[in-house]
Amino acid sequence: MQHPTTSWVNGSLVDSADPALSVLDHGLTTGDGVFETLKAVDGRAFALTRHLDRLTRSARGLGLPDPDHDRVREACARVLDANPVPLGRLRVTYTGGVAPLGSERGDDAPTLVVSLGTAARRPDTTAVAVVPWRRNEHSAVAGLKTTSYAENVVALAAAHRARASEAILANTAGRLCEGTGSNVFVVLDGTLLTPQLSSGCLAGITRRLVIDWCGAQEAELPLDALQRAEEVFLTSTLRDVQAVTRVDGRELAGPGPVTTKAMAVFAERSADDLDP
Repeated sequence: MQHPTTSWVNGSLVDSADPALSVLDHGLTTGDGVFETLKAVDGRAFALTRHLDRLTRSARGLGLPDPDHDRVREACARVLDANPVPLGRLRVTYTGGVAPLGSERGDDAPTLVVSLGTAARRPDTTAVAVVPWRRNEHSAVAGLKTTSYAENVVALAAAHRARASEAILANTAGRLCEGTGSNVFVVLDGTLLTPQLSSGCLAGITRRLVIDWCGAQEAELPLDALQRAEEVFLTSTLRDVQAVTRVDGRELAGPGPVTTKAMAVFAERSADDLDP
């Protein structure tokens, strides 16, 4: 499959391999930016309105101006038109723009970049590894989808060394929080549960849809819920609903009945409405 080659940068379509951003962009020098990853199906972005709303919440959390939703929609449409793929990872990045070196912002307008990568359908099952680092639920950026992802890079690399596709993190209180790029659901005594947003986890788009469509409950969960749960699954933009069949050294049969139903409901509902 040919890899997409065209991106949108501040109003223009450019070759994705060409230099297009200043080396002084604050998103590059300090991680002062927010982003959204969307699933693109046959040239259409899934849940675009929800993603744009979260992009705005994240931007406000950093003190950035509200992104222009119409401009972002146009950028997404032009990138999708220029890069026809059956399944893609559409990335919207919005940064503080060009600024002096250091933490202080400059006077330039924010930077908007939209790019697309090819994606493969995720396997129905996966393994996760619990890593020793903690999410800080009291952080100034807790719950924001920022471009400061180095912590996730380190955690995910550790999970890969443990032959897992995702790392699971607790928060500073030792409660179950989230994965590096996913939300976590567990089935305890037949009840479908997921950590509350107060745990510091991201308000995932797929997470919210599974709560609404499958009747999951938000709860304060101890980390050892992963070891006691009858079923565990992950949700994210490109995983949709994915069963976990190994947590560290613990094997789980699966997908179990609750997970299987959630997978089916999500597949059906998301196919019926690309912007739920």
